[in-house]
Order: sequence, then structure tokens, then C-alpha cells
Amino acid sequence: MKQSRTHNCGELRLADVGKQVTIVGWLETTREVGSNFAFLVLRDYYGTTQVVVENEEMMRVVKPINKESTISVTGTVRERESKNPKLPTGDIEVVPEQIQVLGKCIHNQLPFEINKSREADENTRLKYRFLDLRNPAVKSNIVLRCQVVAELRRLMTEKGFLEITTPILTSSSPEGARDYLVPARNHPGKFYALPQAPQQFKQLLMTSGFDKYFQIAPCFRDEDARADRTPGEFYQLDMEMAFATQEDVLSTLEDVLVPVFQKFGKYKRISTAPFRHIPYKEAMERYGSDKPDLRIDLEIQDISDVVQGCGFGPFEGATVKAVAVDNFTQARKWIDKLLADVEVQTGNKACWFKVDDTGAITGGISKFLGECGDALKEKLNLKPGSFVCMAAGKKAAAQKTAGVIRTLLGRRVPGHFDEEQYALCWIVDFPMYEIGEESGALEFCHNPFSMPQGGLKALEEAEGNTEKLLEINADQYDLVVNGYESASGAVRNHDPEIMVKAFQMVGLGEDAVKAKFPAMYNAFTYGAPPHAGAAPGVDRLIMLLTGEESIREVITFPMNKNAQDLMMGAPSTVEQKQLDDVHIKLNVSGRPAWAARFLCLREKNAISEQR
Repeated sequence: MKQSRTHNCGELRLADVGKQVTIVGWLETTREVGSNFAFLVLRDYYGTTQVVVENEEMMRVVKPINKESTISVTGTVRERESKNPKLPTGDIEVVPEQIQVLGKCIHNQLPFEINKSREADENTRLKYRFLDLRNPAVKSNIVLRCQVVAELRRLMTEKGFLEITTPILTSSSPEGARDYLVPARNHPGKFYALPQAPQQFKQLLMTSGFDKYFQIAPCFRDEDARADRTPGEFYQLDMEMAFATQEDVLSTLEDVLVPVFQKFGKYKRISTAPFRHIPYKEAMERYGSDKPDLRIDLEIQDISDVVQGCGFGPFEGATVKAVAVDNFTQARKWIDKLLADVEVQTGNKACWFKVDDTGAITGGISKFLGECGDALKEKLNLKPGSFVCMAAGKKAAAQKTAGVIRTLLGRRVPGHFDEEQYALCWIVDFPMYEIGEESGALEFCHNPFSMPQGGLKALEEAEGNTEKLLEINADQYDLVVNGYESASGAVRNHDPEIMVKAFQMVGLGEDAVKAKFPAMYNAFTYGAPPHAGAAPGVDRLIMLLTGEESIREVITFPMNKNAQDLMMGAPSTVEQKQLDDVHIKLNVSGRPAWAARFLCLREKNAISEQR
């Protein structure tokens, strides 16, 4: 049987000179020099090799072959006269005796040049993703992803965790995002849901007597895309531990993730374990975010008491937060751009002033600050050349706006952003409940299956008092890396009595809890162990390791921002018979046909809003 190749395109060296070899791959380029002489570059997964055609017979074979066709080249290895030290194979070339087309590219014009595919329009790249992935720079991210996932599996297994897969078709559950629903053919009017996370299953595994569980789990959420979040599906390192505390989980993840960052990370510096613990309220006060980028050395300060009564309308009766920087030399146009960007990102206006070389407060709203100028300079430790940007409003809005100000100033003013590192911290003590921005009603702030701090007693004492309920913290924690939420977890609520009471606070009675979570509730009544877990996002982890700004760069076949797979043409219409089989009748007048796929989601959302 004849071998398809004797060597790959990345391994031939000077030691191979004189050998007859067969290499295969994609024809990357053809450069003709005269009528009987040409240089070919052959590319495969492993690298590139130069092929030199030197006779009329071989030129007749080569001329009609389009770029990106797959070919086989059999010939002799020789030393190159003009070496290329940038290539592993740059010392040699292959002189062909036979060239055979294995897979013809029938297109004379490609959608983009393969090695420059990252410069192409994103939708074009996604439509021709199979070509985009031929670019070694794009492929390298996917290779790294495979290596990181393998390393995560190895480290978790070494720590005694069992890899257990959980179902993909399950029941709908209020996890905080919209479900993807699947109609049940044999059960008219009923639906499966794709899991937003394996949350209930991994807790059930703990009640089943497994001590440590993990899986690289696919999760499905109908969410809008962001630079750090892909719509539709994502993967996470899902893990859970029985008879465990919060510290057990955090120390385990630190032991697993630090070596991964050290081995695969773009930056060589990483926070040492144990990572810093920052309570949620402190994070919002100091950084204006529950996912602070600690590579920025700026902090937010509260100046509400100092500026009250100064005569500037937006400050009166408001919470006022300020971020100050020294040695500020930027022009007014720069400041205007900063304020505009803050407003775009937050919907709120910011204001400013600066301190001139004489120590006087000037610019921006300085005319309102005359009487409180000295107090401001003392409070913020201002010096000549200082610049202050401020946000005012209700406490939460002022904090978040100041958080954006901190980030923009930190990244744009030289000297405040140490980019070449991984800065990790744990955000802890999240509120158990919050007031929903859309509903205006009490909702779970994070994970509904978390243990409230203080247990049943805390819930009973706060029942009926919204302010007290909002003061209850949960044993929840997030891992933050360079300003990105990279893992989320909690000590779980394993007590059915506390579980029912926690859901009662958001309007779900005992019967509803039993109906919505029958397996979990039932399992907890048979002696459940205390347990805790977390789930680092694999896609986001790879994005951070590679230093990419878009998560789509590290996913093999990502959707676009509109949750469309342009390569496969999804979502798509289906045949009427398929709809009849699952007992669905469409009502999509005035909407594109593909919207039918999402009709069932609106029904689910309506139910959630009523609840």
C-alpha cells in the first residue's frame, strides 16, 4: 500500500537532503519565474515547504492548479541556495518528480487571502470559516484550546475529580437567561430545554454519593453577543465537591488555573495564590464593578459629602463618585471624547475639573466648586496637574458610571495600566437578592441555588421587608481575571426547608418549587451533603490566555453577533411535516421565516414575567 506522505510540511531539514519524499497539503502560492521555473509553497497542518519546479513538464502540471487545491508532491530534498531563517523548513526545498491534484479548488478568486483572513470582514470570515481556519494564526488558537482543555482534564483528574457527562435534553429552569426550547414529539404541548448549565445535575450527583465531579460542559443560553460572550452555546469547566466549603472550592481552582496560566498564557506574570478576596460591596465602592480590572491602579472615591450644597444641580441629594489622576496633560478634545464614551457606555453623563500649575481648580464645573475646592483637594489628594472625572446619581448608577470612568482613564492616561500580567481576584459575599432592572421586583441576584449567609434564620427575620432581604448576602463567589468574570460558583443550598423559603421571597411558593425542581427537592429530602462548586468559562479562559479581544477568535465555529451560523445557514426554515410532527403551528406574519424557531422562547419569557 502506497503511503499518502512520507513527511509532513513542517519536518524536513538539512539532514533529509538527498531523500526522495512525498509531501501533501494545500497549494498556498505559486510564483512563476520565466516559462519553465516556479516556486510553490505547500502548506499542511504542521507547516510549509518550498517546492521548486525547474522543467517544462512540471510547469504544464502546475499552471492550471488554483491556489488552495490539495496536491501531492513526490521529489528529492535539496539544500536551498537562498535560505529562509524564519521558517523551520527554510534550509531545504523539494524538487518534484510527480505532482498530483488530490482535491481541486475550482475558484480562481478566494473570498480572502488565507494568511490575511483576520483582516477580512467578520461575516465573510464566518461564512467561509473552513478557509479562515486554514490560516495558521487562526488555527493556533484552536490548537491551544485543545491543549488547555487536555491540561484541565489532567489536573482535575489528578485531584480526584471524576469526569461525568450530564444530559443535554432536560427541563426548563430559571437560571437567569432565556432557554433554548425543544418541542417533545411524543408529548404535545410540552418542551425540553437545553441546559443553561448542568447546575441541578451536578448537585444531584453530590446527593448520589459522588465526592468530586467535573466535566467540560456545553451550556446553552439565548443571550445577545458581546466581545467576551458568544450567543447560543459556550463551554465551561463545571465542577462540584461534596462536604466542601467555599475555601475548598477556591483553593482547588487556584491549584488548577495557576499552572494553566503559567504554561499557556500570553503574559508571564500572574497573581500568586491565594488570590485576593474582595467583598462585592467593596468592589462596587472602590472599582465601580463586580469584575474590576486590577491591572489599573486607580480607585473611586466618594465625594458626596464634600460637594453637597456647591450649587451644581446634578450633585444635590445625589451620590457623587470621583476618579483622580495626576500628571494630566491631555487636551480638551481628549476630555470631550472621554465624556462622550462614558455616556455611550453607561447612558449617564460625567463631569470634570482639573488643577492648574498654580493649584487652582479650573475647567469643567470648576465655577461651582469654589467654596469646596480646598476640601476636594484634600479629600482626593490633588496636586497641580491633577484631573478629576465625576459621576452623580443614585448610588448604583454613580458607582457603575465611575467604574467606566476608572477603566477608560486607566487605559488611556499613561502610567496607570500594567497590561502585561494576569491579575486575578475573588469577588465574594454577593447579595442574595436584587431588584430586577426590567421587572422592578425582587429577584435572585446570582444563583438561585446558593446558600444564604445566616441560613433559614436570616430569611425568616427579613421576610416581608425588602430592605432587609436586600442586605442578605449569599455564599457566592466569582473569579475575575483582568476585568472579566471568568468563573462563578457558590456554596449550595442543600436544605429543602431553606430552599423553599429562599424561593418564597421571590414569589415562588412551595408547590411551585416542588413542581419546578422535583428531582432536586426530592433528593434533598433524602439526606443531602453540604456541597459547593464553580464553573470557569473555557471560551473566556482561552480568550484571556491568547490575549484576543473577541471570544469568537477562540471558538472553532462561532455564530455572529446576531446568533446566526452563516456557514451552515442556521437558523433556517423547516418543512411543514417537521412542524406537524412536533405539534407546532406558526404565527409569524410580518416576521422573517426563521423567527419561528424562537416563538416558544417568547412564551417562556411571558411566563417568567408573570411570575
